Amino acid sequence: MTKTMTTIALLLVIAHVVNAQNSNSSTTTPRSRTTNVNGSTPLPAKSAPQKTAPKPTPTATKAASPTPSPQPSRKPAPPVGSEAVVAAFNRLVDGIQTADVEKVMSVYWKSPALTLFNYNGTVTKGWDQVRQNRLSSYPEIKDAKLDVRDVSVTMLGQDGAVVNCLWTQSQTYKGSPETASGRMTLVFKRFGASWKAISLHTSPDAPNPAIVPPSEQQPAAKPSPTP
Repeated sequence: MTKTMTTIALLLVIAHVVNAQNSNSSTTTPRSRTTNVNGSTPLPAKSAPQKTAPKPTPTATKAASPTPSPQPSRKPAPPVGSEAVVAAFNRLVDGIQTADVEKVMSVYWKSPALTLFNYNGTVTKGWDQVRQNRLSSYPEIKDAKLDVRDVSVTMLGQDGAVVNCLWTQSQTYKGSPETASGRMTLVFKRFGASWKAISLHTSPDAPNPAIVPPSEQQPAAKPSPTP
């Protein structure tokens, strides 16, 4: 009996020891350890930062501007309306040279207020009277030539203009040649689309000294001294 109980007690002790060993065993696979020569845990190496090359700044390509071609020189434009005034003046000159009464009278203002200060010092008023004088004198005129010089046009707004010029006229009157020269001023006015001469003043460019008052006479030129 004693031997049997001793055997049971021995079995219990063996079973207890085996059970303790089984409970202390680990199923985790042991990790290998690296021995550090310097005695410190090495830090992981940091990779050097990579320098990124700067992107080239795009250069704006400017289109080559074309070289401007030289502009032709331009003459100043004539005053507005002056072309029509000159055209009317030229029509008057042509009518005088051709002794064409109707062409001449088409330039003058058809009004009793039309006024002409004539070359001979007289005054003619009214379109009808001017036309009558032309009808009586033009048939006696042959080979008329009228040369106008230094013609200038001054515009007085959009409806008025003044024409100045020097003139020389040669012709045959009643079979005898004659020549005269003088100055002339014409005042034009616009009526709708037409320009009409409403006044004319003509005078000799070399008046007779006998009829010029002393206050208006030019002093005689002094003779140059004899060397």
